[in-house]
Amino acid sequence: MTNLRRVAAALMITAALGLLSTPAATAEVAPFPALALPFKAGQQVYSAGIHSDDGSTGVKNAIDFSPADRTVRAPLAGTVHLQHCAGGDWVTIDHAGGWRTGYYHMEGIKVTDGEHVEAGTELGSTGNALPCGGTSTGAHVHFTLWTLPDAPAANWDGLAFGAVSTTLATAYGEPVDGKSLGGWRFAAGAEQYGGTATHLADNAVTALPGRFRAKP
Repeated sequence: MTNLRRVAAALMITAALGLLSTPAATAEVAPFPALALPFKAGQQVYSAGIHSDDGSTGVKNAIDFSPADRTVRAPLAGTVHLQHCAGGDWVTIDHAGGWRTGYYHMEGIKVTDGEHVEAGTELGSTGNALPCGGTSTGAHVHFTLWTLPDAPAANWDGLAFGAVSTTLATAYGEPVDGKSLGGWRFAAGAEQYGGTATHLADNAVTALPGRFRAKP
């Protein structure tokens, strides 16, 4: 989907959700940024694989990570937004160029709304938190990729996970497939919760779901 088509779809969807208060800009999103992995490199990590935000249908913009030290870190500098729900908060970070990363299921959140963070800043711990609904099995971070060409989409306060993972994911979700994080290229599989992680330095491939040492 082109950026202009994304914007058009986003306008219709966010209007239906009542999120728009002013006309959205139609700025182009910058090329995919140089993101690190959302945890400290050099440790063992388990990944359940690439999947859509709801694990069922739609764009596969999500991948689950369970690093050995259970610590989730910012993969790039940006501005934190705490998305509030009745059951607590979850974290998103807005990066330069119209990109957003999301972090669901975290516990012990250590950042505040509006805080500027640098790459490597500790965000919280992997967990099973369900502040806006959803499901979780085993402590992990549900890491998601988004493009935000229009500012009104920034506030997702109070939106149920069902709406974020379907309606918003349709408009703003960015596929994990083909993206590189911290020297690893991730490719989606034919089914949900699958794919591969390839270490770019030596072309070592790990099938997902699976464990690998996240060397730099």
